[in-house]
Amino acid sequence: MNSFYWLVLFIILLVIEVLTMGLTTIWFAGGSLAAFVVSLFLGNMLEIEVAVFIIASVVLLLFTRPWAMRYLNRRTTRTNVESMVGMVVRVTEPVDNIMERGAARSGGMTWTARSVSDGVTFAEGELAVVKEIRGVKLILQKKKED
Repeated sequence: MNSFYWLVLFIILLVIEVLTMGLTTIWFAGGSLAAFVVSLFLGNMLEIEVAVFIIASVVLLLFTRPWAMRYLNRRTTRTNVESMVGMVVRVTEPVDNIMERGAARSGGMTWTARSVSDGVTFAEGELAVVKEIRGVKLILQKKKED
C-alpha cells in the first residue's frame, strides 16, 4: 500500500517541478521514485522506504544539482545590463561615494556611478571598469594601466 503513496508523491513533485521549472522538487521526486521501487520489492517496510527516500534525495541534490545548474546556466543569455560587468566606461561626473555623486557613460547612456570603495574617487574623463551593477548604479573600480 505504501507504494501507492510514493507513486502519488512522485507525480505531485513532478507536476510541481514542471510548473515551476526551478529545479526545486525534482531531487525529491527522484527520492520518492527510489522509495517506490523499494516498496515494490520489500513490501510495507516504511522505515526503510523513508530512509531510501531521504538518502536518494540528498544524493541527487548534492551530486547532480551542481552539474544541472552549470548545464542550464550555460544556456541562459545575459541581459544587456549584466553584459556591462567588466566593460570600460568613461566617467562624466566625478565619482565620490562620500559626496554621493558621480556618473559614467556607457553604450550611449549615462549611469549613476559609485566606487567599489568609499576612499576611491574618479575624476571626470577618467576610464574605469564596471565591477558590478546595483540597481541603476554602476559600481566602478580603477582601470589598470596597460
